Amino acid sequence: MITAIREVRRAKGLTLEEVALRCVPPTTAQTIGRLETGTRTVSVGWLNRIAAALDVDAADLVRLPDRPEIPVAALLDSEGAQAPRHPASVVPPRGEQGMVAITVSGGIGDYRTGDAIWCTSLAPEAFATALNRDVLVPRPAGRFLFGRLIGREEGKLHLLPLGAGGRQQVVADPPWIACAVRLVRAL
Repeated sequence: MITAIREVRRAKGLTLEEVALRCVPPTTAQTIGRLETGTRTVSVGWLNRIAAALDVDAADLVRLPDRPEIPVAALLDSEGAQAPRHPASVVPPRGEQGMVAITVSGGIGDYRTGDAIWCTSLAPEAFATALNRDVLVPRPAGRFLFGRLIGREEGKLHLLPLGAGGRQQVVADPPWIACAVRLVRAL
């Protein structure tokens, strides 16, 4: 099995030691290095442990013939663009079960016309994980609210609209919300 453990680890800016300590149970940097290079066989168990440590899906660590790798050509920061010190690649975005999308047909707030916003659906017990994030909230009659979740108390969600000058909205007991997790924007 050919893995992309090293590429994903480097893309996340983590050392072998950091990944080893994030594994449950913790392991050694040498073991992670052997798994990355193929010196040690990667079992499904190891793949799942390392994926959890890197906060990615196990499928993101396996190179499949039909999934293209996108090489990193440059690193961009306040100093400008520089060549990477080590070869790296990024994992193309992939939808997951329970995701919904929003397409932006007219620019508002930080979003531009043509943007696609990928959101993860959340049940009421997980609403607190979306505080200070942009969320989609269902309303009666097929309507929705989309704004920044700024508070939650006694089943009521408090949202700020994205546009300037809008008033806070309060929604009582929605059955679910969807938290924005990825912005896809064509240049």
